[in-house]
This record gives sequence, C-alpha cells and structure tokens, in this order.
Amino acid sequence: MGPRWYEEGEEPDYRFTLANERTFLAWLRTALALVAGAVALSQLVPPFAVPYLRTALAVLLAVAGTVLAALSYRRWATVQRAMRQGRPLPMDWLPAIVGAVAAVAGLVVVVVVLVR
Repeated sequence: MGPRWYEEGEEPDYRFTLANERTFLAWLRTALALVAGAVALSQLVPPFAVPYLRTALAVLLAVAGTVLAALSYRRWATVQRAMRQGRPLPMDWLPAIVGAVAAVAGLVVVVVVLVR
C-alpha cells in the first residue's frame, strides 16, 4: 500500500513512471558517490597544507550526499503526483544545488593541487 496521493488522478503512461524512477535512482547513486567521496577523502588522502581543509571538504561532501538522498524521494513523489494529476512538472532547485556543491568541491581540489 502506497501513499494516499498515489491513488489520486489517473495512472500516467508507465514509461513516464519508470523514467521518474530511474531519475530517482540516479539521484541516489549520486548521493552515495558523494558520501563515498567524503569517506575516501577523509581516509585515503593525506592532510592538506591548510589545517582542517580536508576534513571540511569531506564534511561538505557527506552532508551534500545525505541531503540529496533525503530530498530525492521528495522530488520523485512531487513529479509522480504532478504526472498523476496532469499538472506541469514542478521546478526544482536540487540540480542547481548539487551542481554548486560539486563546483565548490572541485574548485577547492584545484586550488589544493596548484598550491602544492
């Protein structure tokens, strides 16, 4: 038995439902990759010249992965509900936020590599 809203409206084309599910799973894979990157950074990478920078970057990745995992279900459900009710798909800031976190992490790594 699913959530009550899952019985509302009309059943969308199964291809759209499966595409929405694949997107949800992709968000979960990304979340796991962020958390795995945090673990690898904190356990395998030697300390940076700047004290606590490695730890701060690992925490950023771990928090981003955790938040992404939590919000990905909400995104899936919101899109699924819109499809069932024949509404336009909602705008979501999640991709922009994940992109910004990845850009910040990448920029920090570039600076650390160039400083060495």
